[in-house]
Amino acid sequence: MFEFKRSRRAGVIAALAVGVTLLAAGCSGGSGGGGSTGDAGGDAGNVSITMLPKNLGNPYFDTSTKGATAAAEEFGGTLEEVGPSEASPTSQVSYIQTAAQQGAGALIVSANDPEAICDALGEASDAGVKIVTFDSDTNPDCRDLFINQATSEGIAKVQVDEIAKQIGDAGQIAILSASANATNQNAWIETMKELLASDHPNIELVEVAYGDDDDQTSFDKTAALLQTYPELKGIISPTTVGISAAARYLSTSEYKGKVALTGLGTPNQMREYVEDGTVTSFALWNPEDLGYLAAFAADALIKGDITGKEGDTFDAGKLGSYEVGKDGVVLLGDPYVFTKDNISDFDF
Repeated sequence: MFEFKRSRRAGVIAALAVGVTLLAAGCSGGSGGGGSTGDAGGDAGNVSITMLPKNLGNPYFDTSTKGATAAAEEFGGTLEEVGPSEASPTSQVSYIQTAAQQGAGALIVSANDPEAICDALGEASDAGVKIVTFDSDTNPDCRDLFINQATSEGIAKVQVDEIAKQIGDAGQIAILSASANATNQNAWIETMKELLASDHPNIELVEVAYGDDDDQTSFDKTAALLQTYPELKGIISPTTVGISAAARYLSTSEYKGKVALTGLGTPNQMREYVEDGTVTSFALWNPEDLGYLAAFAADALIKGDITGKEGDTFDAGKLGSYEVGKDGVVLLGDPYVFTKDNISDFDF
């Protein structure tokens, strides 16, 4: 099967690593019980980082890689982005194996599945590669750090609050998610269900549909939801691909202005739909900052400044100092709500 590969270099291009340093530690992960525990290990001079998003050609991940590239330029490392063309559970495995074989200092990955890539990550960790997940986590024992964009509770709550506000806190809604295996999506959706049940009893969640982070599939799923549920009052799409595809469908349909849409999107994707009244509000963190933070965390692991244990602190350039929390989680911050009044202030 043909695979698409794209790379970006930042900073001074280092010579290829001559060998792969084997660690005496366990299979993988840092604070979760493997990989980089105790001594930092690895090659502190090998500041070469491989960035592995869920899939290439996704504007959200393009932006996060832009941030990681800028960070690598600042700390004098190199960064290469690789990845599959489609976001499937096992599509990232071969890229993880290649990064380890080529002697990468660190791997930054947004997991398509919490378990499917763990064996490959364990092998990479055993070979001395520092493992940082961002955006979508693996099981904690499969990596050193997880760079979390915001808490699951915070992300879920802002989306539920926005849809409730827009539909008068009553009526049928649906969720248009990414893939059925996406760790972050599923965590947010479970919390959304809990919040709807406890705080919004008059809102009925009729279906969770999956657009597989594909534009056309998400567009078609939006149409199907509206046809299946004629009383539908709103859609939450916690994925940048899904929300823009849903907005595109709504913007030229009879449902524009009648069916509310919110979720997680980037300002540049959603600007026209906010300005033409298709979408009132949506939320996100800054994915460029997320990638930037992930790269600085990887650099700190490579250089031995941190090991991934709770209480470790490291500098993240313009973002300041960050502390590692429980289970090796580093929190970027709170989500931000974009509206017609502020969307022109952002460009990503």
